[in-house]
Amino acid sequence: MGLLLGLLLGLRLCALAGAARKVWVPNTDFEAADNWSHNRTPCAGAAVEFPAGQMVSVLVREAHSVSSMLLPLDGELVLASGAGFSAADPGSDPDCGSGPARFLDPDRFSWLDPRLWRAGDAARGLFPLDAERVPCRHDAVVFPAAAFRVGLGPGALRVASVQALGQEFTRDEDLAAFLASRAGRLRFHGPGALSVRPGACAAPSGCVCGNEEVQARVCAALLGPAGGRCPRAACQDALRPAGQCCGLCGAVVSLTHGPAFDLARYRARLLRDFLSQPQFQALQAAVSKVPRPLPSREARGAEADAEADAEIQVVLAERGPPAGGAGRLARALLADAAEHGQALGILAAAFRESGAPVEDGLQRPGSRVGLASGLAAALFLLLLLLPAGALWLYRKGRLRWRRRDETPLGFPNPVFDVAGSVEQPPVPAPKAAESASQSCFVNPLFNETPTDTDA
Repeated sequence: MGLLLGLLLGLRLCALAGAARKVWVPNTDFEAADNWSHNRTPCAGAAVEFPAGQMVSVLVREAHSVSSMLLPLDGELVLASGAGFSAADPGSDPDCGSGPARFLDPDRFSWLDPRLWRAGDAARGLFPLDAERVPCRHDAVVFPAAAFRVGLGPGALRVASVQALGQEFTRDEDLAAFLASRAGRLRFHGPGALSVRPGACAAPSGCVCGNEEVQARVCAALLGPAGGRCPRAACQDALRPAGQCCGLCGAVVSLTHGPAFDLARYRARLLRDFLSQPQFQALQAAVSKVPRPLPSREARGAEADAEADAEIQVVLAERGPPAGGAGRLARALLADAAEHGQALGILAAAFRESGAPVEDGLQRPGSRVGLASGLAAALFLLLLLLPAGALWLYRKGRLRWRRRDETPLGFPNPVFDVAGSVEQPPVPAPKAAESASQSCFVNPLFNETPTDTDA
């Protein structure tokens, strides 16, 4: 039993140490449901339409009966043994539905879309960064399907080897001849230039992926279905490691290594001694060599070589709601580096951790989301209080409004004849005796006729 476990561990170490394999997932098979407009293969009696102005190679594995077929101007149908087409009346299948069955755009698949690749040697507990999900410079690329189509570029793409249609290309001359052939043009298109440089990564400490220049286009392809926006992280102060498109919850450990560091051995140590423990099984890790942050490279000066400009990045991601396990594991890795750093080839170690989890989908007070929610609540409360306050003032008699047909209240000033005022009766002239003895001003509001008391 111990010998078997040792053999399995040795095979795993070999897989981790060898060149990574990236396998292309989509195909242009006739029987693939996701290649059709109704998300199913054409039923009996269906009208089949291929894009007229596009090149495509389609593999047909079974026999089909159709009412009509619109073929592309330049393409091919590859018939497997027993496959073929026969004529049928329209609507032979009552469950067929209405409308023709249209083959979807074969040019929709891009080399830089991380969703279209899978790692051929992925280990349990490890995950690749977004920029490393597409082929890196030292990867072996495999196209297992006979019919496929992939868009290249823009820009230059370089890998270790390309395997397609049963052939493996390790020289630029052979690959260029295949891409220029009819079979190559039916399967590869676009302005990009694909080249190969044979040889896996020979450095024990690993090699940088080399996709830094195309990471922006990788992220654009990955986030395209979401409108180019990253999903909201479940924690505050989410981390964005090198090579990742969006923030994540967890911790990032940065290791400065020496010539004795072995990346494959450190990955195996992380899986065996740490991620296998019960308290850390809810975590995933990504271990790779990445370029140092730009300020660190500038501080080292122009004499620093390419090896000195890279570091080992260990990303610890929480699978579910953040529970602090990534931070505890990061501290354990720092303690392990302090104790066994010389034997592991680790010269220095540091880590950073994401913030506290988001509660009920909202940030804590002081964050932008909490501030926006508070302002919205305050505005809603103000809109509720304004009508109630106005009604209270109206009932108290301190606020009233005028109807359109209501005449304004007030009194006219006899000194200023204001237009539109209510005309008042003429003021009687004062008696002569009174005019001679005193000056007076008659207020029309209190215009009372004096009572003769002497009568």
